[in-house]
Amino acid sequence: MARLTKAQREWRPGQPKKPRSIKTMFASSVLSIEAFIVFFAALAAFGLTARDWSTAGKLWLMGGSVVLALVFLLACGLLRKPWGYTLGWVLQVVLIATGVLVPSMFVIGVLCALAWWYAVVKGGAMDRENVRRAEEQRRWEADNPLT
Repeated sequence: MARLTKAQREWRPGQPKKPRSIKTMFASSVLSIEAFIVFFAALAAFGLTARDWSTAGKLWLMGGSVVLALVFLLACGLLRKPWGYTLGWVLQVVLIATGVLVPSMFVIGVLCALAWWYAVVKGGAMDRENVRRAEEQRRWEADNPLT
């Protein structure tokens, strides 16, 4: 017999489902995509500029890029915390700064930062709209009972 999760144990019939944050989903999607961008930018840097580097430099480049990509992925889970979005903005600056190694990352970083900004702003607006609609629905249901 499978064990029930805490949410399953606490659920009761008629209990409303907690809405998921669109802002968090959008921002998490952007951060996930950026993790791949960081990794592939490191591969580009490795092929374009690191050929003449020492072995230690190459290891730092690839190791650092993998760690940075993991930080982007871990930041997705931290978006539930209030400071998670601040971390996201810091990561946007770091992504733009990778243009020092691969100059095209200046442009890609700015485009990613714009996508992050849009996800945060538009996702927040959609969350507020969903809260407003849910409140209107609750009031309508209270004023117009089924029985």
